[in-house]
Amino acid sequence: MPITKTSWLNSYSTFQGYDEMYTSQNTVRPYWQKLLTGFDRLGVDGLMGRQKDIDWLLSENGVTYNVYNDPKGMHRPWNLNVVPFLLHQDEWKTVETGLKQRAELLNLVLKDVYGERTLIKNGIVPHEVIYGHRGFLRQCSGIEYTTRKFLSIYAADLARGTDGRLWVVNDRTEAPSGMGYALENRSTTSRILPEMYTEMNVTRLSGFFQELNQTLVEASPIKKENPNIVILTPGSHNETYFEHAYLSSFLGYPLVQGNDLVVRDGFLWMKSLQGLKQIDVVLRRVDDAFSDPLELREDSHLGVAGLLDVVRRKNVSIINPIGSGVMENPGLIPFMPNIAKYFLNQDLILPQIASWWCGQKKEKQYVLENLSKLVIKRIDRTNRESIHFGEFLNPEELDALKRNIEQRPYRFVAQERISFSTAPNFIKDSLEPRNLVTRAFCIASQNDYSIMPGGLVRVAPGRETIRVSNQRGGTSKDFWILEDQPINEAKIGLWQKRPSIAASGLEDLPSLTAENLYWAGRYVGRTLVNARFIRMVMRQLSMIQNPNEEPNSEKLKTLLKTTTHLMGTYPGFAEKAEKGPQAMENPYKEILSVIKDKDRVGSLAHTIGMFSNSYYTIRNLWSSDMWRVFEDIQKLWKSFQDEEQPSMNRILKVLNQLITRLIAFMGLVEESIMIQQGLLLYFIGLQLEQSMLTIVKCRSLLTIKYDAHTEYDLLEYLLISNESLNIYRYSYRSYIQLEDVLNLVALDLDYPRSLAYMLNRLQKDIARLPQSNHNNHLNSYQKFVFEAFAKLSLAEAATLSQTGTEDHFVRESLDTLMEELSDLLHQTSQSITSTYFNHTDKQNQLFTQSFPI
Repeated sequence: MPITKTSWLNSYSTFQGYDEMYTSQNTVRPYWQKLLTGFDRLGVDGLMGRQKDIDWLLSENGVTYNVYNDPKGMHRPWNLNVVPFLLHQDEWKTVETGLKQRAELLNLVLKDVYGERTLIKNGIVPHEVIYGHRGFLRQCSGIEYTTRKFLSIYAADLARGTDGRLWVVNDRTEAPSGMGYALENRSTTSRILPEMYTEMNVTRLSGFFQELNQTLVEASPIKKENPNIVILTPGSHNETYFEHAYLSSFLGYPLVQGNDLVVRDGFLWMKSLQGLKQIDVVLRRVDDAFSDPLELREDSHLGVAGLLDVVRRKNVSIINPIGSGVMENPGLIPFMPNIAKYFLNQDLILPQIASWWCGQKKEKQYVLENLSKLVIKRIDRTNRESIHFGEFLNPEELDALKRNIEQRPYRFVAQERISFSTAPNFIKDSLEPRNLVTRAFCIASQNDYSIMPGGLVRVAPGRETIRVSNQRGGTSKDFWILEDQPINEAKIGLWQKRPSIAASGLEDLPSLTAENLYWAGRYVGRTLVNARFIRMVMRQLSMIQNPNEEPNSEKLKTLLKTTTHLMGTYPGFAEKAEKGPQAMENPYKEILSVIKDKDRVGSLAHTIGMFSNSYYTIRNLWSSDMWRVFEDIQKLWKSFQDEEQPSMNRILKVLNQLITRLIAFMGLVEESIMIQQGLLLYFIGLQLEQSMLTIVKCRSLLTIKYDAHTEYDLLEYLLISNESLNIYRYSYRSYIQLEDVLNLVALDLDYPRSLAYMLNRLQKDIARLPQSNHNNHLNSYQKFVFEAFAKLSLAEAATLSQTGTEDHFVRESLDTLMEELSDLLHQTSQSITSTYFNHTDKQNQLFTQSFPI
């Protein structure tokens, strides 16, 4: 039986303050009532189902937010509540006007700070507010920009003030994050609540992102029609890396890291597989001080040496300009009314939180006398822990804070503690009020600013939680701006202009992306081969009475030694350890370590970790199906890792599931990533790794001659681990013999799992690399593979099977061939790396500059 409108609100008790759902007369606003009516149709169970659908969809799409040192894992799932945040267009128009004014003001301040500095000269802003801020970079003084606005992207954190109006709480100017998450929130909510989304006339976001694209295209210094645009990311461990990859995929710009870029002859270039490609516009997500290790932080590995010099020469546009972080400065807030009068002769449209800069004597005294009632911040705070809520500090902490303020008063600003407004969140089976903060986004467009009709809403995790932060476990909401008239469903058209690099080919692939694809292929190949071999070894161990005792059969000892050689987990079973018992004395303990010890290099757990890291760095190339299977692998392995003493059967079951998922994932890679997107590099890495591991298995299992029974079993084990036993039986229909096994596993050109087939495929694939066959000569890596394939092609199974004399137990021809092939493939890998993945360029500062944290 559906519940009534009022029953949604039976347990909805608001704190003293402003609640977004209610009017000042304590009645529900009409547009919130319309939403509740829609919830009536769904009922509690229906709404719970929609929330589950949202959670599932976000998980399926791999939406994450990285939380440093999180015991639950770094890639925390993004949380989105089913209840959107609503605002009517009448109120939003005032907010829009105020945001445009504030963006223009900060644009003018930024221009003045690095230009004539009239604000300081005329006493409107004290010089300590600017020069005492870590974000002020003297190296950026006097730089002129070719963009219409200095500040191309601006974000403001908004919250309800005591008067019921939306107030500005924080300014974000350095590299504002959240646009991608806001777009994902909209995409998800509009799919899960389509009927309400349409009925309530929600303003669409598509036009804003079209304007964002246009802004970036028009930022080109020489106004190219099709400029080369990239998104510069700190890397996959950054907290908002998902957004970087999401925007890269959505907008069609390459996602690059600092090592992908280099400065040459006063221009910025991207290292591609073909060579250097000039870059015109950089959408920057790397912090100011880390952007150029030559002039700024010399310990930075995230930026590009010499980047500032290219900016000075007007040969590249950086969005937002380096040095814009000085505008993220609460010390400016008390002076903003006078700044508005000075530049625009206007009053501020949007109110701002009451603030007192401690660099002024009167204001400092007020702050010190009222410390327990205020919120204290650094003007250049670098982390959230530098925010002090006076009411929660004990006397000793208050005294320590007072001393800090008195020592360097210009570094501190105090602000009024405001009570954030609340809005309904769907928790379990009811609506509960939660504090929230909204982030609104502005982009420079023509001679004005365009405002996103919505934004990113962040919600506190608990009813009485004051701080609203994703790092602290907060959730998010979709932000609906509601219009009175139905929205015309205009389809998103093509961008008016597209950057030429968006439709690039393999030769334009960023070198770091290419390297990640290459290693992604190697790690998935290594994980699959090792998992199959360990599964086969575990099956043999499960057949003996006590797997904790030293094995008494030569074949099992050989299998265990091969495990160590294959995975590189020395000393392992291959030799005696210097201290402690031999691994062979307790094989189960050692094999469990080889499987589960994530800190042991070469273990299956360690390899899976490397596999996961390599694939996460190329997140922008994934399809949703790839992410789904990838997540299944992660969940399976994490659950297994939490088990202290898994049984043999449990291990075998997990290995079976892991192998199945890996095969599915590999199939999705091939159908989801195009050759020109770098799939070729993945294939090369995969074939190279599987070839090298096949050589290890052949050399470990076949070069020593054993008695007929043991030899037969080892041949069978090799075929099983290579998933080739059924093919062998079908092809040869005979007793397993060494010559036939070598013909199938090593020499058969038509069998995809044979060494000869993989080397032949490797030859063809590397011939398609941009620098192959240069000047009609083979490249070094081509020569190594060609030589390896030639040696294998000239080999004969009959010769390789011989030991020379009857009393000799080593097949020297086989051992020598495998050793030579291994060396040649190792040289191939080194040659490919030095040719295409050289990120060793390093430039040092001529002087040292300290950036205190």
